[in-house]
Amino acid sequence: MATNTSKIRINAPKEKVWSALTKPELVKEWQYGSDLITDWQVGSDIRFRNEWEGTIFEQWGKVLEVEPFDRLSYNLFAPRPDLEDRPENYFIMNYILTEKDDYTLLTIEQLDNRPETDLQESDDNESPILTALKNLVETN
Repeated sequence: MATNTSKIRINAPKEKVWSALTKPELVKEWQYGSDLITDWQVGSDIRFRNEWEGTIFEQWGKVLEVEPFDRLSYNLFAPRPDLEDRPENYFIMNYILTEKDDYTLLTIEQLDNRPETDLQESDDNESPILTALKNLVETN
């Protein structure tokens, strides 16, 4: 299983980071305009929906773990022509928040069993999506 890990330092308390990860109106701002649909109850459905050039794109799965302000986990299926909607083709997203003296360290792990996935690790702010998240939290 490939594990992709990203870490980013966000100059804000973890409650603000948590809000940006869980509130649909904030997620939409840093997740490429995606609509987040879930009630954040363990076992509930989760769906990310986006429209681009008239085409609807969706990813769906289940909420696996919710520890408010500390940890969030869900699995997702991202449709591709070569993948069936089966459990082994879902990936897991873990968000771990660690509050330090004056910032929150956000660690994002993607555990991925799907074919053609690679191991990656990032400890910087080069990811446009993480930069958008950081900017959203730090400026609100």
